Parts: sequence; C-alpha cells; structure tokens
Amino acid sequence: MTAMRYIFIATFSASALAAASASAQQPAAPAAPTQPQSPNMGFFVTSAGLGKGADLGGLEGADKHCQTLATGAGAGAKTWRAYLSTQPADGKPAINARDRIGKGPWTNFKGVAIAQSVDDLHGAGNKMGMETSLTERGQKLPGVGWAPNVHDALTGSQTDGRAFPAGQDMTCGNWTSSTKGAAMLGHIDRTGLTDTDQARSWNSSHPSRGNDGGCSQRDLVSTGGAGLLYCFAAN
Repeated sequence: MTAMRYIFIATFSASALAAASASAQQPAAPAAPTQPQSPNMGFFVTSAGLGKGADLGGLEGADKHCQTLATGAGAGAKTWRAYLSTQPADGKPAINARDRIGKGPWTNFKGVAIAQSVDDLHGAGNKMGMETSLTERGQKLPGVGWAPNVHDALTGSQTDGRAFPAGQDMTCGNWTSSTKGAAMLGHIDRTGLTDTDQARSWNSSHPSRGNDGGCSQRDLVSTGGAGLLYCFAAN
C-alpha cells in the first residue's frame, strides 16, 4: 500500500470520527407538541370551517368535517353530527337539526355540561355561550369586541331547532351553495340571555348577508363568522 493511500485512509477515518462526534453532540430534534385531547367530549364548535362558505357538501360533508375534527381530538369513537337543518326541496322533506344530534347529555372539551337533553338544549337552561362553546381543542373563540370576530355558527334553524318552511332559503341550498341564498346563524358568544331574545340566540340570531348574496366565504366573514359549525356526539 503506498504512502499516499495510507494518508488518504487516515484522513478519511479522522473526518468520519469528527463528523460522528459532532453528530452525537447535536441536541435531539424537539418532539412535536402534543395536541390537547378530550375523548369524553360530546360537543364542540369547529375550530375552522371548510373554506367554501356555506357549501359544505350537504349534511354528509358537514358531518364528515365534525367527525374528522373529533377524531383528531381523541373523540372519534363517537358518531358526530353537525347541528344543521335542511328545508323541504326537490320532493324531500325538511330535516331538523334537533333530530340529528342524539339525546344528550353533552359536555364540552373541559367536561362542562352544556345541556342534559334536546329539550334542555333548546330551553332557557342550556349553558351555551362564549365560555362554554369551546372548540375541539378546548379553545375559546373570539366574539364581539375581538378583531376579527367569528361568533356566527351556521345552523339553518329556528330557535326550537327545527327547519324553516319552504320558501325563503335559510340554508344556502341545503348546504350545497356558496353563491345563492342565505344561512341562518347562531351566536357562539351568546351572553346568557334566554333564547326568546333572538338577537342573542345560540342557534337562530340572524341570516347571513353580503355582496355575494350571503353564502360565500367572504359573506360569512363580513357578517361576523367563518363558516363554523356546532358538532354533537349522537351516541
């Protein structure tokens, strides 16, 4: 073996040992932060909408969104439903939000009961409001006074949780359109007044509005929302 080859091998070995030593001294990459989870949760407000205004892909698409977010929060073993009504159309009957969400009781991310039953949820005794209507990650959403605020939730429902009759569109084409119609909205940050005061109702405060008609993402944002949903565990 020539002297030049001995020099090359020695130099390569020294470089490899130095690189290995430097690598061993490097701190380990930080572990990804653990997302908060609540497997016993039975109710939440979506932390984000689907981004297409009130076009949710119908009830099926909305339910899938609830299920996906619940699964990420450790509560995917339950069957989740979006609190949405649909109106009579194309020979199909109305569907009431109150009939889709199970019997209760429901607790939020922190284990606080927001209602014991369907009737309780739609009565004066429910605990829906800014401090309790938390996301699937246990976060409080920005309400009135925040900039921007996202205190509107899509519901398409009357205060009793039932659908509006055929006629004026309050469900953006039964949650399939971002270009025509309007959506009835509830206030996530309801301040404790009874739901007989519709302006403070958690599920039926006012319809969406805007330059595009009321169903686009831009319209929902300008009205005071982001296309968020209430999600309930139906079992």
